[in-house]
Parts: sequence; C-alpha cells; structure tokens
Amino acid sequence: MPAYSKISIVIPVLNSGNVLKNCLQSIRSQNYPQDRVEILILDGGSIDETLSIAKKFSCKIFQNPLKTAEAGKAVGVKSATGQYIIFIDSDNILPQNNWLTLMLSPFSTSPEIIGAEPIEFTYRRDAGFIERYSALLGANDPYAYFLGNYDRQSTLSGKWTGLDIPTTEFDNYLLITLHPKKTIPTIGANGTVFRSEFLKNNFNGDYLFDIDIITTALNATSKPIYFAKVKIGIIHTYCESSISKFIKKQSRRIKDIYFYKKIRTYQWQPPLDNKNILFAIYSLLFFPALFKSIQGYFKLRDIAWFFHPFACLITTFIYSFYTLLHLLGFKISQDRQKWHQ
Repeated sequence: MPAYSKISIVIPVLNSGNVLKNCLQSIRSQNYPQDRVEILILDGGSIDETLSIAKKFSCKIFQNPLKTAEAGKAVGVKSATGQYIIFIDSDNILPQNNWLTLMLSPFSTSPEIIGAEPIEFTYRRDAGFIERYSALLGANDPYAYFLGNYDRQSTLSGKWTGLDIPTTEFDNYLLITLHPKKTIPTIGANGTVFRSEFLKNNFNGDYLFDIDIITTALNATSKPIYFAKVKIGIIHTYCESSISKFIKKQSRRIKDIYFYKKIRTYQWQPPLDNKNILFAIYSLLFFPALFKSIQGYFKLRDIAWFFHPFACLITTFIYSFYTLLHLLGFKISQDRQKWHQ
C-alpha cells in the first residue's frame, strides 16, 4: 500500500443528527492526513440537523432517493474516488486516533487481502446497556449469535465467530479465508474496509448489501477470498439503552430480509429451518438464555448481560410475526419516511 493512500468513507444517513457529530469528529481527529480522506454522506432525505452537521466537517453530500442504508452505500461506492472504501455507520465512533492507519496496515502485507474489519465492538463501561450488551455478545442480533455467524469478538464464547473459518494469526490481525459454498460470517458493516477495485469490480446495482458483496464474488470466481480481522475495535452506539429502538431495528432487519429477498445473494436460513425452531424454543423457555447471561456475567461483571433473554424473546416474536406474514403471502414493505437514529 502506498503511503497515505486516498480513503473514501461512506456514511449513509437519514435523520442521524443525534449521533453524526461524534462519528465525524472521530474521523476528523485521526492522525491520517485529512487531505487524503473524503467523507461521503449519502442522505435519504433528512429533515433534522444531519446535513448542517455534515457541512461543518467538510463532507461531500449526495442524495440517496431510495433512502435505505444499502442504497446509500451503492451511491457511495459509485461516487468514491479513494483507493480504499470504508463503510461507517452514523452511530459508529472511531475509538483511537490511529484507527485508520491500523485498519489499512494489513493491505500492505498481501495484495490478496480484499478487505479488513475491526475484530470487536469496543466495550465502554459508561455506555447504554444495549450498546454494552452488543459489545459483550459480539453481535447486535442475538439470533446471529445463536446461529454462530456473528463477526465480532464475543466475551461469552471467546471467539470472533462461531463458524469454522480457516485463520492465520499475525501480530496485529487475523488472516481469514472465506471459501465458496460455505457459510460466511456477517462481515461488511461497522468499519469494514474494502479495496475500491474489489467493490467496483463486483458490484453494479441500486443496493449494496454488506454480506452479499463477498458472497457474489465467491460465487462468481469459485475461488477463496482473503480477509483481515484487525485487532482493534469500533464503537457502535447501538440503541444506547432504548428498548424501543431495539424493537424498531429488529423489525427493520427482518422486514428488509423478506422485502429484498429476490435480489439477495447471501443465503439466510429458510423460515422453517431447524435452527430457527431451536432459537424460538431457546428464547421461549427463557432459562437457557438466562443461563448464558449468568455465564457472561461471571466472565465480565455487567448487568447488561441480563438483557440477553429479553433480547431473544423480542427477536423471536418480531421475526416470527413477519415470517408468518411472509408465509401467508402478505407483502412486507418498509417505510423509512419517519426513520431517525
């Protein structure tokens, strides 16, 4: 990697005024030369202070008429001029001022590495309890943790994923190999860096789904893909302490899966798959999830662990409701007109 390659940071937004300032401040505080960093704000029609905040941090603003984060990422990739493209969510914060430098470092060791991702969500003792729970679990969605396809270090399991992924350890990152026709972790968001060339060669459409871009490349070439899990974190202020936000985001997640199912390439579990039924049983019995909370608590004492059985129950009811609608033939749509972070 040449010294100080140009970086394009892609941030989809829609009424993100509550979180965007901290995100952009952490980017502009990096010790990476700021004239080599372009921040692309992909706006889905914000009516709060989102755009005025973006202008204060010298961001390039593009319209995202399709509103979703996936559509925003598509606009961002097409507009990016950097050698590396980084997907940052508006509720992310870079936890240290050499974050960009560390995240780019694996690319200089091998031309075969197409992307890199922080290995964990940064745990902050003073953060909201749902943010702390997600950082401890290693996933924003307890269903992903149950399936094992989570992609961040879990205090509970002691692993960054529950899948069997070939891994070689280096000083500051893990080199992982993703194979065609194998289940891959949910890689691609919250601070993921890609070589620009890889994205532009493997994507052409109106929606860019994080996990799908790697799946598409694996299917197209039938060759393994090499990816780095860098030994640093990223702050994800996920839902803070708001259960209503958690419900809203879980609803959005499952509705998007069914609404965009026909254009997705990542293979999700079929609705009546045994693992889905087992997750429902696990959640409804309550005590198995509570036992996991107790296990987690003794690994790192934080009462946020005890959100786990409730997160599982909420997820089961929401996912089951929209799955039932899908199986009954109802059209599941997503209205983002009133969305805000």
